[in-house]
Amino acid sequence: MKAQRWMWIVWPAFLMAAVLEMLVFAFVDPSEMHWQGQSLGLSREAIYTLTFFVFWGATVLSSALTTLLSLSPFEVNRCPVPESERPRDCAKNGTGC
Repeated sequence: MKAQRWMWIVWPAFLMAAVLEMLVFAFVDPSEMHWQGQSLGLSREAIYTLTFFVFWGATVLSSALTTLLSLSPFEVNRCPVPESERPRDCAKNGTGC
């Protein structure tokens, strides 16, 4: 289930990062990009790659937050330790630590 949830997060983020990459670089020439008044000093491919990973990271965070907010309170707060292995003071009503 955890692997499936990660795919729900990572795959749409990957697709949106690709779309963002195409949209941004349709209007921006990487060789003309500057940081604090100086040229970046990177090849076009390096700028494309770094930008893609920045976009992918941002969209992964967005998708992860959406997935977290879609969980029920029980899923968020449940204790991962089986009830038989919990400390005595933890297993009060069987709902979590």
